[in-house]
Amino acid sequence: MPLPLGSFVRCRSALLALWLGLAGFTCAGGSEHAATAALPAAFSDLLPHFLVEPEDEYIVKNKPVTLTCRSTPATQIYFKCNGEWVHQDDHTIERSVDPATALPIMQVTIEITRQQVEKVFGLDEYWCQCVAWSTTGTQKSQKAYIRIAYLRKNFEEEPQGKEVALDQEVLLRCHPPEGVPQAEVEWQRNEDVVDPASDPNFFITADHNLVIKKARLADTGNYTCVAKNIVARRRSNSATVLVYVDGGWSEWSKWSACGADCSMWRSRECTQPSPGTGGKDCQGLDLQSLNCTSEQCPQTVSGAEDVALYVGMVAVALCLTLLLIVVVLVYRRKKEGLDADVADSSILTTGFQPMGIKPSKPENSHLLTIQPDLTTTTTSYQGTLRSRHDTTGKFSLTNGPLLDPLPNGSHTLHNGKLNSDPAEFVSRLSTQSYFKTLPRDIANTSYGTFNFLGGRLTIPNTGISLLIPPEAIPRGKIYEIYLTVQRKEDLRLPLAGCQALLSPIVSCGPPGVVLSRPVILSVDHCFDACLDNWAVRLKKQNYEGTWEDVLLMGEELVSEPYYCQLEAETCRLFSEQLGTFALVGESLHMGAAKRLRLVLFSDAYCSTLEYNIRVYCMDDTQDVFKEVMQMERQLGGRLIDEPHVLLFKDSYHNLRLSIHDMPQAHWRSKLLAGYQEIPFYHIWNGSQRYLHCTFTLERLSLSTCELTCQLCVWQVEGEGQSFGLDFNIAKDTRAVDSEFLLMDSNATALAGPSAFQIPYLIRQKICSSLDAPCPNGADWRMLAQRLKLERHMSFFASKASPTSMILDLWEAQHFHSGNINQLATVMADIGKQEAMIFLVSDGEC
Repeated sequence: MPLPLGSFVRCRSALLALWLGLAGFTCAGGSEHAATAALPAAFSDLLPHFLVEPEDEYIVKNKPVTLTCRSTPATQIYFKCNGEWVHQDDHTIERSVDPATALPIMQVTIEITRQQVEKVFGLDEYWCQCVAWSTTGTQKSQKAYIRIAYLRKNFEEEPQGKEVALDQEVLLRCHPPEGVPQAEVEWQRNEDVVDPASDPNFFITADHNLVIKKARLADTGNYTCVAKNIVARRRSNSATVLVYVDGGWSEWSKWSACGADCSMWRSRECTQPSPGTGGKDCQGLDLQSLNCTSEQCPQTVSGAEDVALYVGMVAVALCLTLLLIVVVLVYRRKKEGLDADVADSSILTTGFQPMGIKPSKPENSHLLTIQPDLTTTTTSYQGTLRSRHDTTGKFSLTNGPLLDPLPNGSHTLHNGKLNSDPAEFVSRLSTQSYFKTLPRDIANTSYGTFNFLGGRLTIPNTGISLLIPPEAIPRGKIYEIYLTVQRKEDLRLPLAGCQALLSPIVSCGPPGVVLSRPVILSVDHCFDACLDNWAVRLKKQNYEGTWEDVLLMGEELVSEPYYCQLEAETCRLFSEQLGTFALVGESLHMGAAKRLRLVLFSDAYCSTLEYNIRVYCMDDTQDVFKEVMQMERQLGGRLIDEPHVLLFKDSYHNLRLSIHDMPQAHWRSKLLAGYQEIPFYHIWNGSQRYLHCTFTLERLSLSTCELTCQLCVWQVEGEGQSFGLDFNIAKDTRAVDSEFLLMDSNATALAGPSAFQIPYLIRQKICSSLDAPCPNGADWRMLAQRLKLERHMSFFASKASPTSMILDLWEAQHFHSGNINQLATVMADIGKQEAMIFLVSDGEC
């Protein structure tokens, strides 16, 4: 005979209790457990309901959490966690009676440990719920989820410093570290909490970014993003916000009365507002003058005095006219004398000797010591002119088109190094309007005076040079030209999003000078030179100080005044205008990579137990390396290993540095963590010229001098480099450092033939020979193919002399390492027999 429903429920409860270790149940039609029998008959038909249900909990470190369940009326309460019943011995049971309703109350608690939660693998979270029984039925509580609380150390995105104008909106981004429970974020300015409720000029977005609606001078400070939860509190790196004020003009004053010179003037001041905290000065004139009308001019002469005035003016005009006629006649006679002084054949061949041959002193060597006077329009040397290259071996010249006289007759050639005083040059430029574009950092500036023969400017040990080809400066003009590398703190180059600065910021000027053909600016870059991975733009600063995109690399137009030749580590810019330039790139996918140069320095002398190793992570360009070397020399540091190059990819992963394998018996590291870390964004945008981490080691005895260890630098989930160090800390190796900083022995400025490997007259002959198209292709096109420059055919073809553009690029690429014989071989392959003049072997052609 089947059991009634109530008997079935009681029987199921008895079986569960028996599994849990209880006794006294008999599965009969009317018998119950003693506890059930104790339930008052008036409440025996009530379903249990929960007064307290378990809630979500977080385990902090190793401290267990307690779950509580309270129900009435109930005969039994047990917990079930992740689908399994918790054993009776793990329950703590308390019984009481509600004084208001006389209902029995049962409370059960359990503890959950970290080990229990960590045993759950997969995507399921650890949960618990309690089940209450009565004679009528069962009830289940809500599920309570138990999670292990944590807060990671590194912010996914940290705020970046900004320089903003007054009243401009500022956005500081912050993406807190991953954590459970999710971290709360607050912002601090100079260690004080930013409260948008008390200062409505601040606003914190839902994704934790801080917005300054209108920047005020008082908003200048160090801003820190603070993330915290029940486990820990993390602080981001501080971001410095500098609010600057650009100057503004006041209203013009009233016009003054008409003066004795028959003019009036008015003025204004740069006071509304005055420039502050690095803001720009007012642009424009602060004084204006205007000629008065004849009625307004004061009458100072009249009658007979007017006649004397007019007679004097006529006499002065006649004197000036005679003086001008004399100057013109003298100038023409001197020019005719210069034209008669035709350079001898040695000028055609000098400069084509191999660079390795040491020159002997020529007969007229004293003429070479004369510095050219570049303050006049033309200058000539009397006698034989020779360039800086070897003059000992004369060529046996054969007859050919290259030796025919040029159609325009003789030339006046300048040749020599420019050794003017830097202070004098800066003083001279300071009177010019364009001088504001030139920093007064003479150590990183090269300058010179040039005419139509061109020249070259070089900043030693930076990879930066400016080639001024012949005929780039119009004939009859003389320009003072400068070349400087800007320190990134000197200029504000705004970078948006994930843009990265890929080159030094270089200025050449003065801006606005007229050029007849492009100059070539050579600059190092620090990316993988793969335009499939990058969108690289050339930026130029205009006269107002703002930056403009003037070229997208790989999509150059021959009609534009700029064109780029991209090489593995260098960019060659053809430019018809001088100015301030920089390369800015934006990665197209995560395969894009920047080249980082890793350099290790240590203290040259160590008299204490502590010993520091500094690891610099910088853009792989020569100018940054030069700056770090100079700074370390001032600090007394020494280079302890050769620099390594690391490809740093756009994967948003940080750079980690660690030190290993030190002899524990003699050394120990004072670093508390296992590694140091540089955030991704600090490296990627290139706004900080050089980043470094310091490892502080401690030797256990002053007698310990030998240090061996392994220093590793790697990008998380990316490429890495390892330095194996084995050296004596007491040995001063600073003298060895010089081999890593090779000083350029050449002059920073060269004018005339000394700046080029191909002499001027021979260069013109080559151009006239190859510019004319040949049916068999033996012209400038074949020269470009042999020199692997065929990608730029359309650019060369758009110029009046394609050959001269190719030779300009060859000069820019091979000034220090060019092989003239190799170029001559290329010319011979083209089929120009007269090119055999280049070939030199033991002084014979």
